[in-house]
Amino acid sequence: MGTSYSITDKFGEDLARLLAEKIVKRYTDFQSAAFIKEVAVSTKGKTYTQRVEVIADLLDIHLPFAYKEAIHILLSILGEENPKETGMFTNFYWVLPIGKYVEKYGLSDYNVSMRAIAEITKRNTGEYSIRPFIRNFPAHTLQIMEKWAQSDNFHLRRLASEGLRPKLPWATRLDTFNHCPEKVFKILEILKEDPVLFVKKSVANHLTDWLKVDKDATMPLLRRWAKSNNKHTMWIVKRASRKIDLLLADTVDK
Repeated sequence: MGTSYSITDKFGEDLARLLAEKIVKRYTDFQSAAFIKEVAVSTKGKTYTQRVEVIADLLDIHLPFAYKEAIHILLSILGEENPKETGMFTNFYWVLPIGKYVEKYGLSDYNVSMRAIAEITKRNTGEYSIRPFIRNFPAHTLQIMEKWAQSDNFHLRRLASEGLRPKLPWATRLDTFNHCPEKVFKILEILKEDPVLFVKKSVANHLTDWLKVDKDATMPLLRRWAKSNNKHTMWIVKRASRKIDLLLADTVDK
């Protein structure tokens, strides 16, 4: 019988070695051996999310103290953009600790970090790293995410939805807009006819979150979208409402 291999197993010594090999080409002072050893020891017995954070913390220790310099090095190793509609655990899984690094250490350098998140999400995802920026700078970040929703890059369009989900899996709840969901719905309106499945799934899952957070605010939007003749909008509505009885067939306002 073969040995089982879990997601957690990806985030340990092998990943540290991969990162070290990439980083040392851009930053020759990087202490690869020490970094690899510390990751191997510190990730033992940890969960997947804990391991990602451990690696991010050790990157902070081994990279230059100045955040701008450190993030420049990390962005330089990202390589070509991901052309596929893939999630976090495929070819670019190794980028996750870089996103965590921005999430934990980049809050005081907003503009640099937002540019970094945009590049990270084109390979892996920025849905977690962007959340503290939303909480601390909601208006400014919404403006940027509205622009991303109109981007030609489907990864950025997906992030405009996924990053704002109030109940994103493996993330703390985002309640910043619980009392004003219309600010988020404005961005989802831009995405409601998106033809890319990767984006449509995010919008549908996002609305499913809102049905749990504020059903009364979300139902009118879904009923309105259900009147659309656009096949992509209808796909989103069907998926978002698949677990509850919305009675969307009755779309005539009473």
